[in-house]
Amino acid sequence: MADSVSFTLNGTPTTLKVDADQMLLWALRTDLGLTGTKFGCGKGYCGACTVLVGNKPVRSCHVPVKQVEGKDVITIEGLAKNGKLHPIQEAFVEHGALQCGFCTPGMILGAYSLLLENPRPARADIIKGMDGHLCRCAAHKRIVEAIESAAQAMQGGK
Repeated sequence: MADSVSFTLNGTPTTLKVDADQMLLWALRTDLGLTGTKFGCGKGYCGACTVLVGNKPVRSCHVPVKQVEGKDVITIEGLAKNGKLHPIQEAFVEHGALQCGFCTPGMILGAYSLLLENPRPARADIIKGMDGHLCRCAAHKRIVEAIESAAQAMQGGK
């Protein structure tokens, strides 16, 4: 039986008619066609499926759609504005922090949330904050550098 679930998706009011127990990951990918959110491990360990709910990172493979009722959801598709990449996206490109790109959307959203919470993180804060995001290409050093660079850019420096 289909349920009606309403939330704000990337700044746009959205209502879905879906099974409310369906995982958010599949609602985003299948019902809404937003394929930037990736299926990784399916267990919530790798971070590839990370989206933001209320600016907090969540593993969409473990969040039923009914849990986002009335909330703000941001996917990687909603981070860029007016065709311009967000500074964190630009930093990932500049630092080559997206070797294969599969984990990148989740990494970027996790980093974005980290920088909202701590705009001037020390390297140790970044490493701790990103610990639950796995990159099989071993780009972790470049990812940390990109986040450091993005933090500066978001503060008005470069």
